[in-house]
Amino acid sequence: MSWMLFPGNPALSALVLALIAIPFLYAARRPVHGLIQSVFRAMTHGLRLGARWMARTADDLRARNKVVLLAHGREEVQQTIDRDFQRVSAQIARDLAGYPTLQRRLLDEITRVEEDYKKCGEVPPPPPEWTKAVEAIAKIKHTGDGLVQKILEDISSSIDGIYDKVLAEYRRSYESRHQILKGFMPFWRSLESTLQRVDKNLGGLQQSAAKIDGLMDKYDQINKGTEKIEHALTSSATTQFAIAATVLAIAFGGAFVNFWLIARPMAAMVGGGQYILGGLEASHIAALVVILLETACGLFLMESLRITHLFPRIHNMSDKLRRLFFWGALTGLLVLAVFEVALAVMRDHIIAADILVKRGLSGEQGAAAAAAADLGLVGKIPVVGQMVLGFILPFLLAFVAIPLEYFIHSARTVFGVGLVLTLRGSGVLMRIVAGTLKHIGNALTMLYDLTIFLPILIERAVTSRRTGSAAAAASGDRSVSEPTVLRRTGGHGL
Repeated sequence: MSWMLFPGNPALSALVLALIAIPFLYAARRPVHGLIQSVFRAMTHGLRLGARWMARTADDLRARNKVVLLAHGREEVQQTIDRDFQRVSAQIARDLAGYPTLQRRLLDEITRVEEDYKKCGEVPPPPPEWTKAVEAIAKIKHTGDGLVQKILEDISSSIDGIYDKVLAEYRRSYESRHQILKGFMPFWRSLESTLQRVDKNLGGLQQSAAKIDGLMDKYDQINKGTEKIEHALTSSATTQFAIAATVLAIAFGGAFVNFWLIARPMAAMVGGGQYILGGLEASHIAALVVILLETACGLFLMESLRITHLFPRIHNMSDKLRRLFFWGALTGLLVLAVFEVALAVMRDHIIAADILVKRGLSGEQGAAAAAAADLGLVGKIPVVGQMVLGFILPFLLAFVAIPLEYFIHSARTVFGVGLVLTLRGSGVLMRIVAGTLKHIGNALTMLYDLTIFLPILIERAVTSRRTGSAAAAASGDRSVSEPTVLRRTGGHGL
């Protein structure tokens, strides 16, 4: 080889080249050390600056995420509080508006019942005093005088008749009063049910008041911006994001079924076999446009009903214009649903025609007739199913607006938290790489010194000898100068 000084002896050649190169490497030691340290120092400082920038950016992004999260949470709590107040106001107006009148009527009826009850409890008064006298006279023993005996018997029978009559009147009076009390039984039952209903309404109001108190506490914590409420709102946003993503995935499955339901009959309408937009079939694009139009109509329908708030301009429309917008969106959705029903029927006819054509080409005329009969009888079941799906799926896709709104609002928080974690993780990784590069630079410096260790050892030995000679000379100079100083001072110290 060309580098071999001694052909046939590569080891000796390599040794000689190393001996020749060592002086040059030793002479270039300081520049090479500076170059290695400068290169790795530049990379280390750049990575550390990038790590600091990522940390500051993560902090700023976290602060902005917190502001957005608290604002969204404050808006949600305000809407919930407004709905609860409206619900409580409606409940009070419905259930407790006539409560004073009901209370007055109940008090009057209770007073009347109490008076009748007291009257029913009266004991019949005793017979007058004269009846006792007459009774005493009637009990006088007769002396045999027929006239006196007749008078006494008449008086006794009259007293008995009068007493029986009085008892009968009192009994009739008691019976009538008992009938009155018996007539009040339905009222007592209605009174009991009314009081139970009032108690239930009051219990519902207490629960609503407790719920509103909890929401007000949450609103106060949001205004203070505590860590606890931030974590709670972040967890809630993550949960909403997962739920909304799941519902959107289900809706995507329904849209996929709807797409393949109308793709084949759409090919018969727009022409099959035509490709546009980079190889996409025209019928597939047309079917996709129909599904997107259905979704848009459903979205505008939910906006006009103020169920979602994706478009503030629609939400702020006047009631009259909003109603017109609602009927327009509903009409468009109905037209598209009817159009899908027609496509479903067309799809079934296309499939039946394909089957008949294939069997006719194969020469099975009888089988083709039997297939046509079977399709006429049994084939109506899948047709009805396709018609039902074609009519229901557009309305089901209309409700995609609700999870879509939750997905958009919660995605801002979830992606923000993920970006903050990514920035911080990248900053930590850059710091680790910077520290590793610093140690790699030191290792390369030591590796370079290892290749020229022999001159370095010689340098250290010479330096050590020179240092020892200089130290010995300095000590000799001090020993010579001390007697001179003593001589000049007369043998005394300074």
